Amino acid sequence: MWPLATLGIYGVLAYLVAQRTREIGIRVALGSTRAGILRMVLREGFELVVIGLVFGVAGAASLQKVVATEIYGVRPLDPLVLASVMVSLSVVTLAACVVPARRTHCRVEI
Repeated sequence: MWPLATLGIYGVLAYLVAQRTREIGIRVALGSTRAGILRMVLREGFELVVIGLVFGVAGAASLQKVVATEIYGVRPLDPLVLASVMVSLSVVTLAACVVPARRTHCRVEI
């Protein structure tokens, strides 16, 4: 199920960054650097994902008994599983923010 979540996160974040092409162009025209734009996009993307991860862990904790009946061999709050999902979602967030931001910034410079 989490591969579907990673695909959804990538799609939503890439779309949000692509929608900001004009804003990024204005920032470049006003003197913003490539590093500054990437930093802004990464900060805003990770803010959304951290909020989602916090709500996800809270939801997993509150639905612990329900989840325990659905899965076999894994505890509902298994730290290894939670950590691996968080790391994979963070890597996807990084890619979803950097790739469109770099593409947008290159498009503006031409």
